[in-house]
Formats: sequence, structure tokens, C-alpha cells
Amino acid sequence: MATTPRLLTARTRRLEAGDPRYDSPLLELLPTDAVLSWVRDGSGLVGWGCAARLDVAGPDRFNRADDWWRELCHQFEVDDSVGLPGCGPVAFASLAFADDPGHSVLIVPEVVIGQRDGVRWITTIGDGSTEQQPVEPVHPPGTVSYSDGQLSATGYRQAVAEAVHRMRQTGDLDKIVLAHDLLASTSEPLDARFLLNNLAARYPTCWTFAVDGLVGATPELLLEREGYEVRSQVLAGTVWPREGHTTEQLAAELMASAKNRSEHAYAAESLAVRLRPFCSDLTVQNEPEVLRLRNVLHLATNVEGKLSESGTRNGATLLRMVAAVHPTAAVGGTPTDDAVQAISELEGMDRGRYAGPVGWLDGSGNGEFAVALRCAQVETAAAPGTEAERGGGRIRLFAGCGIVPESDPDQEVAEAEAKLLPVREALEGVR
Repeated sequence: MATTPRLLTARTRRLEAGDPRYDSPLLELLPTDAVLSWVRDGSGLVGWGCAARLDVAGPDRFNRADDWWRELCHQFEVDDSVGLPGCGPVAFASLAFADDPGHSVLIVPEVVIGQRDGVRWITTIGDGSTEQQPVEPVHPPGTVSYSDGQLSATGYRQAVAEAVHRMRQTGDLDKIVLAHDLLASTSEPLDARFLLNNLAARYPTCWTFAVDGLVGATPELLLEREGYEVRSQVLAGTVWPREGHTTEQLAAELMASAKNRSEHAYAAESLAVRLRPFCSDLTVQNEPEVLRLRNVLHLATNVEGKLSESGTRNGATLLRMVAAVHPTAAVGGTPTDDAVQAISELEGMDRGRYAGPVGWLDGSGNGEFAVALRCAQVETAAAPGTEAERGGGRIRLFAGCGIVPESDPDQEVAEAEAKLLPVREALEGVR
């Protein structure tokens, strides 16, 4: 289902420093409803309103989204005096992890405010009537209570144990990434900006995102394109803070872990193999580095490439490249098709857009997509008898771990709990 305008003008102009209407941090400019966000270290994009929207599902969702976006861009008259990536018409996108049912969405806001390399701009689509929306105070969610989701922590441990058993017995899988969910109910209506502000404050180096109710702060860059240049940072292999261990000790433990190094190697190689056909040059970091976050430490490998001219002529758009690299072994497994099938069997739940690509793209082919991790889906329907039904809110949190034959189910449950902390603490207002 698509909501598409006929012919509209997208006007982008530079905002001067000191303009009291737009001088606040990006997230503080958002109105209450239908917020859109892609912010890291204070830069990025925020938006509101809806000039066009596409809801798409199924295994061909990436190609259909790409066709829709390219056709839509031809219908815009663009007046852009800034010329940076993210100027002109922009679509915020969040695509499902799995093909079935695969519900995904692209939203083109009526207003986008962006900041990059010290330059701030505003893009308006249409008559600009939604440019100045009243910014009300951010509302805390009140009391937060938790309950099991579709797959409880106990069920998750059983799924991990079964996956380890299968890998050791058959050898058909080298790695599988399993996740579970947790439901949170709030006594007051849920203001997505409360989550965004708290996540950005605690995890400034992550991409703090919000697209159609999916809100989170992800550390994993799936694919960025600027002109002919593409970049990715693969994360896989994790340790988390423990009493009596310094950060340096944890980092050394992570680098020395055969289990984590093996898990990470699968993820880095899977992305490089799928990205290489689009590139004339591709460089993969020889040795992983350690990415340090408040709640966990990850092994990280940087991948950089230059798109080949033949690839770009043959339709190597950002969305089609994202389709080619998703899911990497970091969120799926190895071999990918077998792992994704096993995920469906062992989890027994619909992940929705968790672990799917989330990000933005502009009319010039630029954009950034990350993996939707450390996130939660704001539920629109209230379950009977819950706080949400009585006027509060309801939100579904997700966390997952890479499982290899050497994995210990109890350790994986503890790792998943550590990965739930960013959203839990943001929801509870923990600073």
C-alpha cells in the first residue's frame, strides 16, 4: 500500500546558527507524534509529517521499495541550495528481518531537519504548513512493568540449547543468531521522544533511530553510501561488564576468545562476499577492533569499498545493495538460508522489523542503513487488562545473540539480558 503525491516541491535551505526556532539539539526539535529520527553524536536527520508512505511486505520488499522510491523521486521538483547527503527529498526506511510476513515501511516526511559537518538545514515538502509544529514537553511513561513476550527467557534458553545440540550433532550450521522478546507496559502514554533522548544521552556513538514506532540505538552500521563510496562496520562477538573486571581486561578476553573470534569471522566474511560484486575495490580490516559501549563490548571489523561503474549502471542502488547483504551472519547465521529457516523454527515468533535494515536514503542515491538492534516496537493495540488499555503504553523489546557450537545457553541468556538494558534503562529513565 502506498501513499504518493503527484508533483511536489522539496525545498532545502541552510539554517543559520542562532536561529531560535532551530538552534536546539536535533531531538529537541521533534513534535510529539509520528517522530522520525536518525541521529548520532548530535548529527543526522529528524523529521515529521508524511508526504508519502509505502507499506510493503514479502520476499521482494526491497526491490519494490527501491522501485517506488526511484519513481517517486522523478515526481519531485527539487530546490536544494545546500547539496549535502540527506538534502532534498528523504525517505526513512525500516524493513523486516524475514521474508514472511515481512511487513516494512518507507516514510517521506513533510519536514526534515539535518545536520552534517557543522552545517544545519531544513527541507520542506509541499506548502511548508507543517514546518513549525508545537514542541510540547517530553512526557515520562510513569510506572514500567514487564511480562514475557512471545519467547520468554526460559524459552530462549531452550531454543539456544536446541540450536547447540543441532550444530554439534549434524554440523549443518556453523552459526545461528537467536533472539527473544520482552513486553513492557507503562502507566502513562508512551512518548517516543523520552526513549530517544535517554538513548542518545547514554549511547551517543550509536545511531538513535525512530521509524514508524520502532525506536532504538543501534551500534551496527550495515551499509552507508556516499557517491561511489560504500562503508560498513560488522559487529559480532560480545562480552559484558562483570564485577572485578576492568574494561581493558574484558577487551583482552574478547580478543582472545576463540568462540567470539569465530563468530565474528563468519559475520565479516558474509558481508564482504555479498558486497564484493558491486565494488571495483573492497578493503576488509585485517584484525577486528573492540567497540566499547556502556552495556557491552563487541568485536568490530570495518569494510570499505568503491562502487564499480558497471555496478552503478546496472542498478546498484543503496536499497538493492542492502537487500544483497541482508541478513549478514551477524544477525542471521551461516549458512544464511539454513540459519534463517532454523531461526523461524526455534524462535517461533515474528521478529517484525527487529534485526532488519533501518535508516534513510535521499534522491541522489546516498544514505545510511544500520541493523535494527537495541530497539523496541511501540505497540499500537492494547491487550485486554493491561496498563495500555487503561490509557498507558505498551512496547515490545528485543535482544539476540550469535550461537555457535561452543555456546553455553546460560551465558547466552545473560548476554541477551545485557543487550536489553539500553532500552530498559531508557524506558525507566535511568541516567
